[in-house]
Amino acid sequence: MSDARKPVHPYVVLVVASVLTGMGQVLNGQASRGLMMAFAGLTLAWVSYNLTTPDHSFVGRYAGGFMIHAIAFMDAYRVSRFRWEHWRRTE
Repeated sequence: MSDARKPVHPYVVLVVASVLTGMGQVLNGQASRGLMMAFAGLTLAWVSYNLTTPDHSFVGRYAGGFMIHAIAFMDAYRVSRFRWEHWRRTE
């Protein structure tokens, strides 16, 4: 058996990352990256909100934040899947 600690299952990371921007990175042990994703999401949501009018839809008003959320979501799952497969193959 390996001394490496078992990583969080990728599906758990997937569910958490789908709800909270940046928390998937935290579960993967990349807290600073998660904080960066959360801050970038909030910042771009604020920018896109201020550049649109009330005539735009909810998604359109916060499009910058949703874009970063999608990127963080995919990144967290990808890293988690790589870590999981690496751990599984070295067992």
